[in-house]
Amino acid sequence: MSCPREAKKLHARIVKTKGTWHSDNSSILSLYTNLNLFHDSILLFRSLRSPPPLAWSSIIKCYTFHGFFHHSFSSFNQMRALGIRPNRHVFPSLLKACALLKDFTLGQSLHACILRLGFHFDLYTANALMNMYSKFQGLGGYAGKVLDGLSEKGRPNCISIDNVSKVFDRMPVTDVVSWSTVIAGKAQNGMYEEALNLLREMARTNLKPDSYTLSSILPIFAEHAHLIKGKEIHGYAIRNGFDADVFIGSSLIDMYAKCTRLEYSIRSFYLLPKRDAISWNSIIAGSVQNGKFDQGLMLFRQMLKDKVKPMHVSFSSVIPACAHLTALSLGKQIHGYIIRIGFDDNKFIASSLMDMYAKCGNIKMARYIFEKIEANDMVSWTAIIMGCAMHGHALDAVSLFEQMLMDGVEPNYVAFMAVLTACSHAGLVDEAWKYFYSMEKEFGITPGLEHYAAVADLLGRAGRLEEAYDFICKMRVQPTGSVWSTLLAACRAHKNVELAEKVLEKIILVDPENIGAYILMSNIYSSAQRWKDASKLRIYMRKKGLKKTPACSWIEVGNKVHTFSAGDKSHPCYDKINEALYVLLEQMEKEGYVLDTSEALHDVDEEHKRDLLLTHSERLAIAFGIISTPAGTTIRVIKNIRVCVDCHTAIKFIAKIVGREIIVRDNSRFHHFKNGSCSCGDYW
Repeated sequence: MSCPREAKKLHARIVKTKGTWHSDNSSILSLYTNLNLFHDSILLFRSLRSPPPLAWSSIIKCYTFHGFFHHSFSSFNQMRALGIRPNRHVFPSLLKACALLKDFTLGQSLHACILRLGFHFDLYTANALMNMYSKFQGLGGYAGKVLDGLSEKGRPNCISIDNVSKVFDRMPVTDVVSWSTVIAGKAQNGMYEEALNLLREMARTNLKPDSYTLSSILPIFAEHAHLIKGKEIHGYAIRNGFDADVFIGSSLIDMYAKCTRLEYSIRSFYLLPKRDAISWNSIIAGSVQNGKFDQGLMLFRQMLKDKVKPMHVSFSSVIPACAHLTALSLGKQIHGYIIRIGFDDNKFIASSLMDMYAKCGNIKMARYIFEKIEANDMVSWTAIIMGCAMHGHALDAVSLFEQMLMDGVEPNYVAFMAVLTACSHAGLVDEAWKYFYSMEKEFGITPGLEHYAAVADLLGRAGRLEEAYDFICKMRVQPTGSVWSTLLAACRAHKNVELAEKVLEKIILVDPENIGAYILMSNIYSSAQRWKDASKLRIYMRKKGLKKTPACSWIEVGNKVHTFSAGDKSHPCYDKINEALYVLLEQMEKEGYVLDTSEALHDVDEEHKRDLLLTHSERLAIAFGIISTPAGTTIRVIKNIRVCVDCHTAIKFIAKIVGREIIVRDNSRFHHFKNGSCSCGDYW
């Protein structure tokens, strides 16, 4: 009977013909429990004068299913106090409640009770025991501490990672659930060979592994990026006809994606005869995780066309793709869709949206979303702190970090990266030292390369070059080429050629193929008019086959991304762009702008240097934005390398002349140009 109305009619008939306390009411209670009729189950149980074992097992099951775990154990204790012996249906519910409560000691007591009453031979009870132990294994440090305590006290029945196997080995009868639980338990503990051997052994019995068995193993191989073992399971699934199952298919998609074999994920996805929301989400997430952002967005659109409703996690996958592509228009469309379907109150989605808006240059919207979240967690705090830091709002970032601490949210590794980045971008040396030393002393977080790099960058920007050099030399981890490169960039900014040469030697030792370092050093030589040294370095780079990454800038206009490279004349609107640049130059010079050719680092005449500067990629993109959008529209440009000093000065003039806000994101941070000034305060 599956209809609550029919169950209630039957109950009414029994009461009418046999009375309120008839024994058949225990069967009705069991029926109510199976139909998840919580209040009806409670009222009926309380109406029973002397509830039999069936009624007790039903009410315990009811409490567990609805999350009232303490009521489950209270009912069990009450039943035992009345001298009623539990039946075989009681313990699976209690063991499930114990696992969900994460109460290891209580689980041990239950196991002892099961042994005394002889229910360890019962198939369902033994399966529930194994499931409970496998959940405790997943508790990591918690379970470990409890185990340590038990072993010190010398208690019997001590739980170890072998306990699932021990219960399994003593079972007189096993089923698919038993095998699946023990196989998953082995895999979760990294015992892949044993898990696969058990799977083969299971296949040799009369029991055939089902989709649950295989889908419980594949995520573990995915987590550990164990491609060969994952392929073995895939082969087994194909041979036994499970590869068309959506659960297996989704697990295979996820496993191959995490093993960086996205082409296999795609193939597994399109071989599925029916694709549900989980399989769609798996392929979208796999594409984004492997850097195929356009593909992830294309698949998301296709999912909507196929009338598949996205899950919460679908948006947590697709929004970062918009952030990486800086596709603000598309991000806004997705945000609107999220609001329409009522997912905007989800914290994970909100944090992804904050990150997307911040990375696409709209920090105001990121702040708005942050302030709407009722109880911010570590993810949302970190996203907004990093967003403020990247947009030059360093004092806001530091203030938010302090507010987070006051709210009792303990910072993690990434949060310290965010606040140190903020300090670096604003020259807050004392604050940076305070946070850096508090990481380990107050929060037990060992500083990583990113934290050292932020502090080294800060010292370099502040002109404390020798201090930065000593700091990097004394790092507790091996400094990488990128850490040394932050100091090399500072040497360029502060025109310290001698220290730059020492730093380059360090970079060559750890990262001899670091193209950016050679280019930086060549620019340092050129800036110091040491043309021969610059030429030698460029010849060395050519011999080594090292090529400079071309400077590129992107701007989104009319839902289309336009790309420009330095000196590029290929754009269809190039003539109009060029004309706009010269009109702007004329107006800028009237306002006092003077071309700075010191960073046109080529041994060429001044006229050529002038032409090179005027056609830098960000200027082309900005000019295109001005002629292609209505007056007053904010212009957002992305550049793959650092904005040069002359372009930075020029854009301040341009923003003032056209009366617009111009936002430029380079490889270091965001620059908000407005009314003739920049948010970075010329400190970048």
